[in-house]
Amino acid sequence: MDYKILSIVNQNNVLVVTLNRPKALNALNQQTMNELGFFFQEDEMPRKREIKGIVVTGAGEKAFVAGADIKEFLGMDAQSGEKLSRKGNEIMFSIERFPKPVIAAVNGFALGGGCELAMACHIRVAGEKARFGQPEVNLGIIPGYGGTQRLIQYVGKGKAIELMMTADMINAAEAKELGLVNHLVPAGSEITKSMEIIEKIASKAPLAITKVIECANAYFQEGIDGFETEISSFSVLTGSEDFVEGANAFVEKRKANFQNQ
Repeated sequence: MDYKILSIVNQNNVLVVTLNRPKALNALNQQTMNELGFFFQEDEMPRKREIKGIVVTGAGEKAFVAGADIKEFLGMDAQSGEKLSRKGNEIMFSIERFPKPVIAAVNGFALGGGCELAMACHIRVAGEKARFGQPEVNLGIIPGYGGTQRLIQYVGKGKAIELMMTADMINAAEAKELGLVNHLVPAGSEITKSMEIIEKIASKAPLAITKVIECANAYFQEGIDGFETEISSFSVLTGSEDFVEGANAFVEKRKANFQNQ
């Protein structure tokens, strides 16, 4: 795909994906959603062994993503609304289930679809100026890209339903206290911290990292027994070469040399 909005830079085998619509506060228009969907397709996204992970961020200092592009919502009816929401959910699932670590480096407003995008990532690093919220009820709608479900997972039903009904924004410190944010850092250092986390993860067994993502997601997937997923994943990993290498390295008190096999 010829990316018009996403800027993708390889930094030491970490792909930094920047949503580059700063004048629109990086709002999620359909072009942006199409590019995100294409990028995170397993068949299209480079899954080469040397890629350690993905950092998603927004261009400029004001916003990570300040919501969806509301101008594109005008004229929608129930049928087109269902199509839009279903597509958005599929894209967020592709991020959530991506087999490499995906970190949201939140550098400003993460509202509406922006908050949903951040929640679909595996880890969230927020700068001190970050703000989070699901203000959709102000427009007469609700979150449509998985926000009603993921916000509950992170902050609990009571706080989630309050935030969605009041449309209140919370700052980065409160988001960290609630569990929505993993790390709170000085403004401007969001990507640096995200890179540090991915480098740490990259020192572990790649196959095991992929299975951690799969098993954690299984907890919330309807019709999937997370415990059975864990048992199956554990058995697969014990038959891997990386397990043999990791166990031997531990006994021999040396650093493991994992080969993703």
